[in-house]
Amino acid sequence: MIFPIRSVIALALVFGRLAVSVEAAEVRHSSQYNISLGILPIATATFSSEFGDGDYKITGSFKSAGIADIISRVSADTSVTGRILDDRLQAEQYNLVYRMGKRTRVYDVEYRNGDVTETTIKPQPRRNPETWIPVTEKDLHAVLDPLSGLIFPGDAKICPKRLPIYDGESRMDLVLAPMGSKPFSTDGFKGDAIVCSIKYVPRSGFRRGRSDIEYLKKTSMEIWFAKAESANVYAPVYARIPTRMGQLYVTAVKYGG
Repeated sequence: MIFPIRSVIALALVFGRLAVSVEAAEVRHSSQYNISLGILPIATATFSSEFGDGDYKITGSFKSAGIADIISRVSADTSVTGRILDDRLQAEQYNLVYRMGKRTRVYDVEYRNGDVTETTIKPQPRRNPETWIPVTEKDLHAVLDPLSGLIFPGDAKICPKRLPIYDGESRMDLVLAPMGSKPFSTDGFKGDAIVCSIKYVPRSGFRRGRSDIEYLKKTSMEIWFAKAESANVYAPVYARIPTRMGQLYVTAVKYGG
């Protein structure tokens, strides 16, 4: 995982989610998120979904904004397709196209029954074998993609929970613990949100000793889930992510619709 810029995208895609129905025969939803570093806006993210008879597709986009655009223009487009099984989203294909300035990198992941069967990265990044912790075959069993991992059925227990995430390069666990509830309102939602702390646990697919990863390991993140009554699911509406540059905030400005 490329830190800190790609980590912002990856975490925004993990936390910035849309409310979707896993029961209706055909459902379309969209959500929008603002991303800021402290009080400075640095990016926006949008997500949309289409649900058919037993299958789904989620697409998302990320664009740098404000002062971040002056430093380096960054954007990403991502998508996942899969099947709806027992009120769960099970990915079959995940794609991320990441752009930074004139450079582009494409990540493709294929799944079967929750296991990763193939990963391709073009162009391949340069890695030092002495410091790089490779992803093992064991790491790729029973994992979640970054776009389907944090959508929960309305009667599911959200936290405590351990989420095994694989983003095409890095394998990590997100460990959720309960922190109560807080009021939240935005376009499309007003009510109480479930608040969870998140512990970031890197497993593989990163460079050993990288200072920003070590920093994230020692800090606690926070995420809020709101229920979309019409869809009967919980999805993130707010996240606070400590970084070495300051607090990163992901906030829903539109939730569903």
